Amino acid sequence: MKKIHLLLLFLTLNFGYSQEKGSISGFVSSNESKIKAARLLLIKTDYTAQTDSLGHYSIENIVEGKYKLTISAEDYLSQSITIIIKKNENLTIDIELSTVQNQLNEVVISGTLKPVKRLENPVPVEIITATFLKQNPTSTVFDALQNVNGLRPQNNCNVCNTGDIRINGLDGPYTMVTIDGMPIVSALGTVYGLSGIPTSMIDRIEVVKGAASTLYGSEAVGGLINIITKRPQAVPVFTADIFSTSWLETNIDLGYRTTIGKKTDALIGVNYFTYNNPIDNNNDNFTDLSIQNRVSIFSKLNFNRESKKEFSLVSRYLYEDRWGGEMQWNKSFRGGSAVYGESIYTSRYEVLGKYELPIKEKMYLQFSLIGHDQNSVYGNSTFLASQKIAFGQLLWDKNWNKHSVLLGTAFRYQYYNDNTAATINADHSKIYSAFLQDEIKFSDKTSALLGLRYDYNAAHGSIVTPRFAFKYKPSTTDILRLNFGTGFRVVNLFTEDHQALSGARTVILLTDLKPETSYNLNLNYLKKYNLTNAGVINLELSSWYTYFTNKIFANYDINPNQIIYDNLNGYSRIFGLSSNVDWITPFGLKATVGASYYDPITKQNKQKFVPLFTEKFSINWAINYEIPSWFLAIDYTGNTTGSMRLPLLGALDPRREKSLPFSIQNIQFTFKKIHNLEIYSGVKNLLNWTPNRGNPFIIARANDPFDKNVQFDNTGNVVPTADNPYALTFDPTYAYGPNQGRRMFLGLRYHID
Repeated sequence: MKKIHLLLLFLTLNFGYSQEKGSISGFVSSNESKIKAARLLLIKTDYTAQTDSLGHYSIENIVEGKYKLTISAEDYLSQSITIIIKKNENLTIDIELSTVQNQLNEVVISGTLKPVKRLENPVPVEIITATFLKQNPTSTVFDALQNVNGLRPQNNCNVCNTGDIRINGLDGPYTMVTIDGMPIVSALGTVYGLSGIPTSMIDRIEVVKGAASTLYGSEAVGGLINIITKRPQAVPVFTADIFSTSWLETNIDLGYRTTIGKKTDALIGVNYFTYNNPIDNNNDNFTDLSIQNRVSIFSKLNFNRESKKEFSLVSRYLYEDRWGGEMQWNKSFRGGSAVYGESIYTSRYEVLGKYELPIKEKMYLQFSLIGHDQNSVYGNSTFLASQKIAFGQLLWDKNWNKHSVLLGTAFRYQYYNDNTAATINADHSKIYSAFLQDEIKFSDKTSALLGLRYDYNAAHGSIVTPRFAFKYKPSTTDILRLNFGTGFRVVNLFTEDHQALSGARTVILLTDLKPETSYNLNLNYLKKYNLTNAGVINLELSSWYTYFTNKIFANYDINPNQIIYDNLNGYSRIFGLSSNVDWITPFGLKATVGASYYDPITKQNKQKFVPLFTEKFSINWAINYEIPSWFLAIDYTGNTTGSMRLPLLGALDPRREKSLPFSIQNIQFTFKKIHNLEIYSGVKNLLNWTPNRGNPFIIARANDPFDKNVQFDNTGNVVPTADNPYALTFDPTYAYGPNQGRRMFLGLRYHID
């Protein structure tokens, strides 16, 4: 009996003692990829753990108290956080580690169409991670790129708010967009290719600045934006990212992973964006932001072949209904002259595939099929257009001795038709292409890349685009790269220039427009610093020079009612400098700061001038600070854009000929205590900047959008009157920045493993 009493006493004491203990558990990851075999230790104790294959860890029976927890894993920066264990408390702490190399050893494909480590790539490639995209939540990738050095989303219309992405000061049509390296071959790609892709589907974005026409063909004159989607096997079963703003914009991103049969992994995503709250803060009776309803359905299929060779299919369908205009506009006024509105219905589909041939050699077939239908009205002007593009490309990747060779052939077919006078008959164009690239490794420190592309088009004949790159790597933390390339682009004004189709100005073509051709020289230096107690710093410096031997010149200045297009009779060039610094610390701070300087000049008919909408400088930053003990992350992002020349309508136009420098800044707070759930909130455009600051108005003659009260003389020039003292016509082209002021946002991210 005495033994039984002692046993009961022992169990009681042990039970009470155990209740004074707690536990911690969670996941260790990096850029949403789970890290296995990460080691966790409570300093000065025997409490340890290691993550399993899913990145999960658990430490049980911890005596209450204050501890320092260290987390380490091979190829990742160690991290230390302070935790407080209370009795009977089971803490959930998810931990994000940064890679030691800070992306320098990450494999990229955009520069050479072959998988190469970033530090080994002869072509500079910038990586934008999924984590970076979360630092300033947006409804489109288009808006998310506003804080990337050298990239600027350009608002092309103050009414319908369509836009494009400029790279290194060059217009948006010179930017090519691809998904998983497969081209969305149309100039509309920078508008719609970056809209409606669920951010939960994006693994990273690779950016190449400078001519890439040797590999990617027409439209890659200014650079390349390559959206890399996630592998279905590496994502949670379900993801959701939902947010809304104080302007009542609502964005929903949903992702779902599943298997089809035994050999197909599928990733399905849906993006829905809606905004139906007309606002007119600048009091011009026009919507500051266009009303939008957009839905996009995205899917990616990976087929697991017995040969282990790659076969994937990506598809997307996008439908958008947007309008902007006078506040009293509704669809009953569409196409009429009573109330002005710009209404655009867009239907677009994309199918892209990559298939590795079942042979011994490493050969790939890439293909894409794009369909784009647009039904638009701009006031009482109607624009109906249909574009169909089929693209196929065969690549042979071959390595021997010191040579890494890529040989390819491609074919592109485009059907285009619209209802403008410039397109009397539907256009059927074909481009046949062949290209060769050879990277020669002379030693561990030096290598060179030689490339040549040949394109043939019946309308423009033969086009040859050479390419050269040289890489010098004096150490494992330094790399110097010199790139030279040529670019070409076949122009279609009515798919890429909003002003040409809006009806606000008459389009005048002085001659047949020839393909645009250019030369680009880029010098890049990248240095990595390993700081003993302060983490890793990457410093990147670049200088570039782009010279156009032919460029389509759009003259807005001769007549305010016309856009006069002509081939370049002179030259156009842009020189630039940029720097970028990435800093990742072991104490929770991550920072990226970049700056660029632009010096553009165009000479047309013996007159020199600075092109429209090219800023003098830009500064971008993204700063993240984690406070693990508060389960809180703080993101401060922003950009500053220098002055640029803007289109005025005459000598009496009172608006600024050059914009003032402006800054868009944002802050976000993310709470991460709840397992699998993040709640985030913040403020966009903290400084409440809009383009009307310092200007009497933005839209010219907003009170008379159909020019009913405008008087003209015998030569077609506007006559000043009491009602029109500045001699203006209606024109919304004075657009260079977002019209949205300060606004709050609130959202959540949730996933099921």
